[in-house]
Amino acid sequence: MEKKLKLFKPVKKTRVYEEIVDKVREMIGKGRLKSGEKLPGERELAEVFRVSRSSVREALRSLESQGFLESRQGDGTYIARPPVESLVNPLASVIFTEKDGQMELFEMRRLFEPQLAYLAAERATEEEIGMMEQALKLQEREIAAGKTGTDVDKSFHYLMAKATRNKVLLRITDNIMDLLSETRDKYLQVEGRPEQSIARHRQVLDAIKAGDRKLAARVMREHLMDIENSLFAARRKERFINSAKKGGTEENDSQREEGKG
Repeated sequence: MEKKLKLFKPVKKTRVYEEIVDKVREMIGKGRLKSGEKLPGERELAEVFRVSRSSVREALRSLESQGFLESRQGDGTYIARPPVESLVNPLASVIFTEKDGQMELFEMRRLFEPQLAYLAAERATEEEIGMMEQALKLQEREIAAGKTGTDVDKSFHYLMAKATRNKVLLRITDNIMDLLSETRDKYLQVEGRPEQSIARHRQVLDAIKAGDRKLAARVMREHLMDIENSLFAARRKERFINSAKKGGTEENDSQREEGKG
């Protein structure tokens, strides 16, 4: 019985915005909210759900990244049509089934996130750049107050992905950010790393502002490599040693077989 109990893990507390996401998705699934229908504003939703506007904002951001909502500049938020979600879901289900594959997720992130920075430098509007700037300033304030700025760190990457105008990339980015939340928390808990993170973000944003696509991609790649090296250096070393031991064992077995011949 004790062995079986070890298989069960503690249940994570659900954040307020996740409950809002679940309720809206349920309403869409049951047809209470239909494609093309406009949602009430943040204030009205906050009053209905009896939560803060920041929780509503985070929920709307998550729903938009999942393809359930679409934001129309100057006109509010609407229930999205299904094609993007139906396109991404099969891809997401393949990519995001291995919860423990943090190293593999980082490798994938390193392949495409520099390209997000590249496209953001090419396509970002003044408004989108302003939102990224606000996210950095908020991150700076949180770090100055002794916090890690974890959620704002995630928001910056989301806003950069949004500036690419590619909903598929946005959806994938948001999923990866969610799956790597524990790893991000672990990384930012170490003294000095929140400051390193925001310094890199500032360099990326400066390149985006300047429209320097190659520089934006290069700095983002360096940023991800910094994180990878910090988080996985020990694990890679262990893999290398185990691989070397395995190779040595196989070589010895081969030599013994030759000796018998």
